[in-house]
Amino acid sequence: MRAIGVTGGAGFIGGYVTRALRAAGYEVVTFDRWGHAPDGATAFLGDVRDEVAVTEFAAHVDGIIHLAAVLGTQETIANPRPAAHTNILGTLNVFEAAAQYGLPVVNAAVGNARIGRGTYCITKTCAEDFVAMYNEDRGQRFVSVRPVNAYGPGQKAPAPWGSSKVRKIMPTFILSALTGQPIPLYGGGVQISDMVNVRDVARCFVAALELAASTKPLPNRPIEVGPAESHTVREVADLVLRACGRSSHDVEMLPMRPGEPPASVVKADINTMRVINLDPHRFTPLDEGIAQTVDYYRTTEGKTWQRPSA
Repeated sequence: MRAIGVTGGAGFIGGYVTRALRAAGYEVVTFDRWGHAPDGATAFLGDVRDEVAVTEFAAHVDGIIHLAAVLGTQETIANPRPAAHTNILGTLNVFEAAAQYGLPVVNAAVGNARIGRGTYCITKTCAEDFVAMYNEDRGQRFVSVRPVNAYGPGQKAPAPWGSSKVRKIMPTFILSALTGQPIPLYGGGVQISDMVNVRDVARCFVAALELAASTKPLPNRPIEVGPAESHTVREVADLVLRACGRSSHDVEMLPMRPGEPPASVVKADINTMRVINLDPHRFTPLDEGIAQTVDYYRTTEGKTWQRPSA
């Protein structure tokens, strides 16, 4: 492989994947609706829902990492159509184009597959099932990678601090703590929702694509990416509060959000990473990663996020 295509390359994970691919010596072509190409990549403007654009994109690369998706657990419940169009039909466009040109593909799956009942989980699980079909019935070389919650510097801030429409755990926790607000703990924070540093996630996507491009046997299930040690959401909140110099009492207990079962467990089967020779015990420790991410938000106040007006 020489040139690798990354759908959703302008996104949070996409930027890190692009940099990881470039560091490994690959040319990168990003495909998204903004035409943004980070760190020396080439931009291809398009939408995965456009099968003609996707097919043209596939003709210019030697493998694809498919990250483009409509995100959000509770955010996609009220109107599931955009997520279904992008995450199912758009993914099929990527798979069909890859099959036409015989390209290996890594499909970004969801860490809480078959646990959550929201639109996002439903659509991403459907894509996983299509991966199995393309491999078993059409002889393709596709691999699904399921990261748990990816975090790190560069993740967009949600309201009231920024414009992101999707509320992710780490930016919500950190920006709450930095602006003197209590950290929201849905369901009391007793659920396990593991966090993995985005740099480690990017390494796994690159390794998975190299596996798909080889002649080695493919795994018959998704590769799950997560830490070696699990933490409850409350434990994550305590680490954030400590890194921000706040009291462990600065939390707000809230009922579970729609689409999120109470006391759920979202963690990776780390044994699945053996097939790509990555050891989660060597991933960025959670406290270290949180400290780096807190520093990022502290130093980018006024640039990537704003304090809410009083």
